[in-house]
Amino acid sequence: MSVVTKRQRRLRRRRRVRARVTGTTQRPRLSVYRSNRGVFAQLIDDDKGHTVAAVNWIEPDLRKLTASEQAKRAGELLAKRAKAAGVETCVFDRGGYQYHGRVKALAEGAREGGLVF
Repeated sequence: MSVVTKRQRRLRRRRRVRARVTGTTQRPRLSVYRSNRGVFAQLIDDDKGHTVAAVNWIEPDLRKLTASEQAKRAGELLAKRAKAAGVETCVFDRGGYQYHGRVKALAEGAREGGLVF
């Protein structure tokens, strides 16, 4: 019997979701990565293999905020950058994380910023 770690379970969920969720030029995939220190998000066009817009927790306006405020502001910033790139709708890829806490705050921030998913 093998021991399955928490990280391995998350990656298995991530692969299962990624088998079904793909981003297109009109509707890119909003991919979320959550680390212990912050949150990363990007809009990916899987057809071309390009990142349309991205946001990182180490940006100056996000660095000093608390974790949930940081995630919400990151979502708003990503939505703003997506609008500038001509993207209005996307598909949400939570990356195997539970839709709770920082992941939920990022999604709500992106919706408030004007992204539709």
